[in-house]
Amino acid sequence: MCTCITYLNNDFYFGRNLDLDCSFGETVTITPRNFPLVFRQAGQQDHHYAMIGMASACDSFPLYAEAVNEKGLAMAGLNFPGSASYKKAVGEGLELASFEIIAWILGKCASVAEAEEYLGEMKITDTAFSDRMPPAPLHWMLADREKCLVIEAVEEGLKAYENPFGVLTNNPPFEYHRMNMNNYMNLTAENPQNRLSDKLDLKPYAQGMGAIGLPGDASSTSRFVRAAFLKWNSVAPEEEKASVSQFFHILDSVAMVRGAVVTEQGTYDITTYSCCVNTRTGVYYYKTYDDSRVRAVDMHETDLEGSALIKK
Repeated sequence: MCTCITYLNNDFYFGRNLDLDCSFGETVTITPRNFPLVFRQAGQQDHHYAMIGMASACDSFPLYAEAVNEKGLAMAGLNFPGSASYKKAVGEGLELASFEIIAWILGKCASVAEAEEYLGEMKITDTAFSDRMPPAPLHWMLADREKCLVIEAVEEGLKAYENPFGVLTNNPPFEYHRMNMNNYMNLTAENPQNRLSDKLDLKPYAQGMGAIGLPGDASSTSRFVRAAFLKWNSVAPEEEKASVSQFFHILDSVAMVRGAVVTEQGTYDITTYSCCVNTRTGVYYYKTYDDSRVRAVDMHETDLEGSALIKK
């Protein structure tokens, strides 16, 4: 269970809540331009765009949950159980394992428009990273300042949808979320108007009544609506501190509190971490469930011409 959003407030920001019942060894990871990205079926990128994001602690390949490259292109993978469908690798065409797609696209493409040129030929395979790490069922949000896409590998093949909301959560597929948003077009940040009857003297008696009906539960559909409502009604000064603070406030509204969501295994989903990246500056901000202080890692304060992963 995760929530990913974009936010344009002079600069363009991208980030997410990572909701899990356990840690996956996550650490802020910078992939410099000369770290060899070796793909199982798609060759090797010896020189590529640098990128920063949260990845599993692995020295051989950056297993990103989300990342942004030096050109401002950002991508995140979110849990998509029950709908994700990967193909068997057959050694033909552009085949990428689910754990490779973020690094491949961000290493090669400077924009969503460039990435779109490859999506028609791309196949996501069920190749596992290792015996202990089977392929996770995922879908992805890909965004830059100009455009946002949702990419879903389903039974019918790889589908890409333009995402006008700049929000993504989990199952069901994106087309359902897009249709479901029509059920909430009456929500407003302003005081509501009496539409029941002009013969009744009905007036709001408190602030915030224009958003009565805004869902508050932790389901993926409700988080999608709530994040979209808050994002599109967000107002903040156009400067870095205010923008980052506002971004985290939006994510906090859809965060998981330990004990509120119990999994089938009897464990508790929590928001393991929340992150926000300024896609222009390459500064990655994050906080964790047990430490609400926002920390920052600047990709450009490292040697981006290096050949080894940099972990912070």
